[in-house]
Amino acid sequence: MSDFEKKRKQAQKRWDSLQASKVPVIYIGTASCGTAAGAMEVLQSVDETLKKNRLKAKIVQVGCIGPCYLEPLMDVAVPGQPRISYANMNQHKAKRVIESYLVKGDPFLQFAVGHFGDEGWQSGNGIPRFFDLPMLKPQVRMVLRNCGIIDPEEIDHYIATQGYEGIMNALKKGPEAVIAEIKDAGLRGRGGAGFPAYKKWEICRAAPGETKYMICNADEGDPGAFMNRSLIEGDPHAVLEGLLIAAYAIGASHGYIYIRAEYPLAIARLKKAISQMREYGFLGENIQNSAFDFDITIKEGAGAFVCGEETALIGSIEGKRGMPKSRPPFPAVSGLYGMPTIINNVETLGTLPNILRNGASWFKQYGTQGNHGTKTFSLVGKIRRSGLIEVPLGMTLRKIIFDIGGGSNKPFKAVQTGGPSGGCLSEEFLDTPIDYESLAAAGSIMGSGGLIVMDEDTGVVDVARYFLDFTQKESCGKCSPCRVGSRHMVEILERITKGEGQPDDLPKLETLGETVRRGSLCGLGQTAPNPVLTTLRYFRPEYLLHVKEKHCPATVCNELIEYRVIPDKCTGCQRCVNVCPTGAITGPRAEPHNLDPSKCIKCRACYEICRFDAIAGDAIIIRSRRRTADEQAE
Repeated sequence: MSDFEKKRKQAQKRWDSLQASKVPVIYIGTASCGTAAGAMEVLQSVDETLKKNRLKAKIVQVGCIGPCYLEPLMDVAVPGQPRISYANMNQHKAKRVIESYLVKGDPFLQFAVGHFGDEGWQSGNGIPRFFDLPMLKPQVRMVLRNCGIIDPEEIDHYIATQGYEGIMNALKKGPEAVIAEIKDAGLRGRGGAGFPAYKKWEICRAAPGETKYMICNADEGDPGAFMNRSLIEGDPHAVLEGLLIAAYAIGASHGYIYIRAEYPLAIARLKKAISQMREYGFLGENIQNSAFDFDITIKEGAGAFVCGEETALIGSIEGKRGMPKSRPPFPAVSGLYGMPTIINNVETLGTLPNILRNGASWFKQYGTQGNHGTKTFSLVGKIRRSGLIEVPLGMTLRKIIFDIGGGSNKPFKAVQTGGPSGGCLSEEFLDTPIDYESLAAAGSIMGSGGLIVMDEDTGVVDVARYFLDFTQKESCGKCSPCRVGSRHMVEILERITKGEGQPDDLPKLETLGETVRRGSLCGLGQTAPNPVLTTLRYFRPEYLLHVKEKHCPATVCNELIEYRVIPDKCTGCQRCVNVCPTGAITGPRAEPHNLDPSKCIKCRACYEICRFDAIAGDAIIIRSRRRTADEQAE
């Protein structure tokens, strides 16, 4: 029996022992999303409640299982009963559940949202299976299969769920056969460009030079994106096994994980997982008694968005300023320290073990022709069910937004795909399939997987200004089109949002956008104008309202609005009075309030908190200009 077989039997025994535990097992999602929602307070409450009642139970900390809108999540598995999931926990709720279920035998299903038992299992009020919840049922969990299920800090949990079988199969096949398997699977890079993974590997493997490097790009810098972080926090060994497989295929002896320092939990779990790999014989010399030598170094990035670009990332690892280089030569030929180098995204690497374990044919049953497999997305914005999802490529935006996400509370307006450099697509594109070519045809990109949903309260001009301002500030400044062109575009957009826009500003924006897109050195500049160009294309009437009428229909451009109280709708509840930071709103309880425009700083706090739509934002610049014109006429 090989060393790996012994380790697998040991891991399976430990895993089976947990599943058949004679004492209750309590699972708490303590990834970053759960922690931000209060999971550590829940964990403390559970621990204190168990001690107070002298109860024996195991506590297992797991990663993010997906539905962030249900966080903090706590699952309780009592011997002989299925694992029950309780949502939106806090210290008080957790205590009630533990004392009711573990002391009195009543599962207290008031806070329960699902269970992990057999389909036929029925509870007192018929709670569904967890993965039958509307957000989860349409998904296909391939990369995320272990997230929220296993303890990410236990290598035995990963091995017991078929972990490291992919690299063991790869070592049996040989490097060329591994590349052929990935080619047959049709895996495209999940970092955004969608370039076939095998092609880069082939070039790198054939490149001259004994020293080659394999890099995992975990520099996830998109606002609102958390796919890579969640995967590392929930299942770090999946990413590390993928790094091993890719390194073996190209002939690399050393690897780097480039991860932003703002991900402390992900970094801590990677470090622990790497230590476990070394202990289990998956790092170092003669891995699993083969001729394959490999080791990994973690490089913490300082948070520069441009370092997501592969040549800038390489420069950062080398200790230089992160700035893109012109290509060719491509990194696959001359990369880190001038040696052949492959850079793959976290999700790309997390997909590899599944392909090497189950085969290319299995992988190709998901997705569509030319877009095989699944894709993870962070579904955020004006959406009822926000969170981390994984769906087959080819699923439509409509199905993702409305079936999985539950739609918006207010009428849908737009969705931005691909992060800050993605395009904003209107309602007419809801039936567009999520694949690389369809999104590109609509003027957007797949990107690493951000999906930001917007409703009627979102101002697309302000959104375009915000995202372009972000990319402009993150520009390295190396090339003029990006450095100068994006700054001029931001200046024009700022004028428009202040009511100072001119009719010729819109064609100027389009010309500048095309210039930046065509002339920039790297992907950051080439895609930076997308939010502006797509909103001009699909929401031009809103731009014209800002320019010609000096009016913001979404009431988000502060210079164009003045807030007021609608007396007929105001109930005098005083919620707006309590949140107003300047005391601009006054009035006794149960009577319509007053709002003093001279004190209002237009923070929108009153507008956001009012439950009766009693706060209105009116256009003011057009009125003032009309008064000026009338005065001149007189």
